[in-house]
Amino acid sequence: MRYFLLLFLCLPFFSYADVTLPALLADNLVLQQKTTVALWGWAAPGETVTVAASWQKAPIKTTADTQGSWLVRVPTGKAGGPYTITIQGNNKLTISNVLLGEVWLCSGQSNMKFSVDKGAAKWMTGVKNAAEVMPQAKFPAIRMFTVAERVADVPERDVAGSWTVCSPETVGKFSAVAYFFGLEIHRKLGVPVGLIHASWGGTPAESWTRKEILKNNPLLRPILARYEAGLTQRPAYELALAAWKQEKAANPQSKTPKPAEPLSASSNKSPAKLYNGMIRGLEPYTLRGVIWYQGESNAERAYQYRTLFPAMIASWRQDWQQPELPFYFVQIAPHKSQNAEIREAQLVSWQTVPHTGMVVTTDVGDSLDIHPRDKQTVGHRLALWALAKTYGEKNLLYSGPLYKSMEVKNGEARLAFDYAAGLDAKDGALREFTLAGPDSVFHPAQARIEGRAVVVSSPQVAQPVAVRFGWSKSPMPNLFNGAGLPASPFRTDNWWALTQGKN
Repeated sequence: MRYFLLLFLCLPFFSYADVTLPALLADNLVLQQKTTVALWGWAAPGETVTVAASWQKAPIKTTADTQGSWLVRVPTGKAGGPYTITIQGNNKLTISNVLLGEVWLCSGQSNMKFSVDKGAAKWMTGVKNAAEVMPQAKFPAIRMFTVAERVADVPERDVAGSWTVCSPETVGKFSAVAYFFGLEIHRKLGVPVGLIHASWGGTPAESWTRKEILKNNPLLRPILARYEAGLTQRPAYELALAAWKQEKAANPQSKTPKPAEPLSASSNKSPAKLYNGMIRGLEPYTLRGVIWYQGESNAERAYQYRTLFPAMIASWRQDWQQPELPFYFVQIAPHKSQNAEIREAQLVSWQTVPHTGMVVTTDVGDSLDIHPRDKQTVGHRLALWALAKTYGEKNLLYSGPLYKSMEVKNGEARLAFDYAAGLDAKDGALREFTLAGPDSVFHPAQARIEGRAVVVSSPQVAQPVAVRFGWSKSPMPNLFNGAGLPASPFRTDNWWALTQGKN
């Protein structure tokens, strides 16, 4: 009896002494090719850990630190596989079916989460061509790791999830935007692609941002202050909610508004909580870049997003120790609940943050559905940015027209654009242009293409001062370039924005 008791007491020690790995380091993984990748895990403090990759001639040894953590850097060659990785310590672990290729982190909110096939959630309606796409998805060199949704109070060292090999049977649950992006990279480069998918619907960018970033920026501190105030207001809210329900039951016709619910500590909208639970545990897995589709949940504070989004990008680059990590994102599609200022905030982010790219989606949105089903176009346009700017493909037009400058002459505003080769008005005359004079009142305007420029005028504006394009919740603009890519909405003025001051 004493022997079994002693054995029982020692079990935690033996368990702790075993080498363990993060969820990312598992069968079917894809590692970034032609670089040095991080492999890490945990063991007993001081334990010797040997890592042997089958593409390497010699194993690499390291020693777990006083906290039991260990990390090695392993060189990778050109794309290929399958390989194996063996980790030897007190125990032996083997990772099988390893490929070397291109690795991208795919994150954001519901439009990134939106799956190829229909999902359990009512809004998860599947892509418009799912019946055609799914049977063709025989691409075993494309793998997706989907991070389990998790809210965490402090940064977690690991995430939950597993690598899935792409097949007609599995692709239905893949993030559609990530899949179509990865598929094009795979086909164009002829290499394996690993997609790490970490997204959650209805979440603001601050949830994906490290707390210290928010705390150290005066323009972002109100996010934390509002959250902390909400925690103290929770008891009062519960009482107010109970009273509201009681009044509604007694008088169903009551027009008393429902009390606004403050954020709870367990909310996925809480600042930093998704970074803690779904991003921190991915570090330092070596990435080629990031694709991002989010912004709807920050539309009411769009002007603040000009600061928040670049700060989040900078913090991720800092955390991964990749200061030039490519970061390509999707501008929010037209919808009745959105506003022009969130698209402008994303445009400003692209203009001010190096090594970023922005996909415009004004032609593939749905004013009545915030989750448009055409994800293939979105994935394709993200891939254009990656192919041109990350992989160096030449003679590839990867962006739609972007406003550059304005010149006023003879009562007309002449607009110059970047990425303007082959400017084209699809389906008739140019639309969605408005013009204002010194009184700052905008009027519908006529617009025509002259070479690489657009000339805007209005009989109601004798002295043009400012032009706006696609400046509404659900614009339907039709200015494209020769590559069939739409122009981003913009304004030439910097007058007071409706969301300015909302933080």
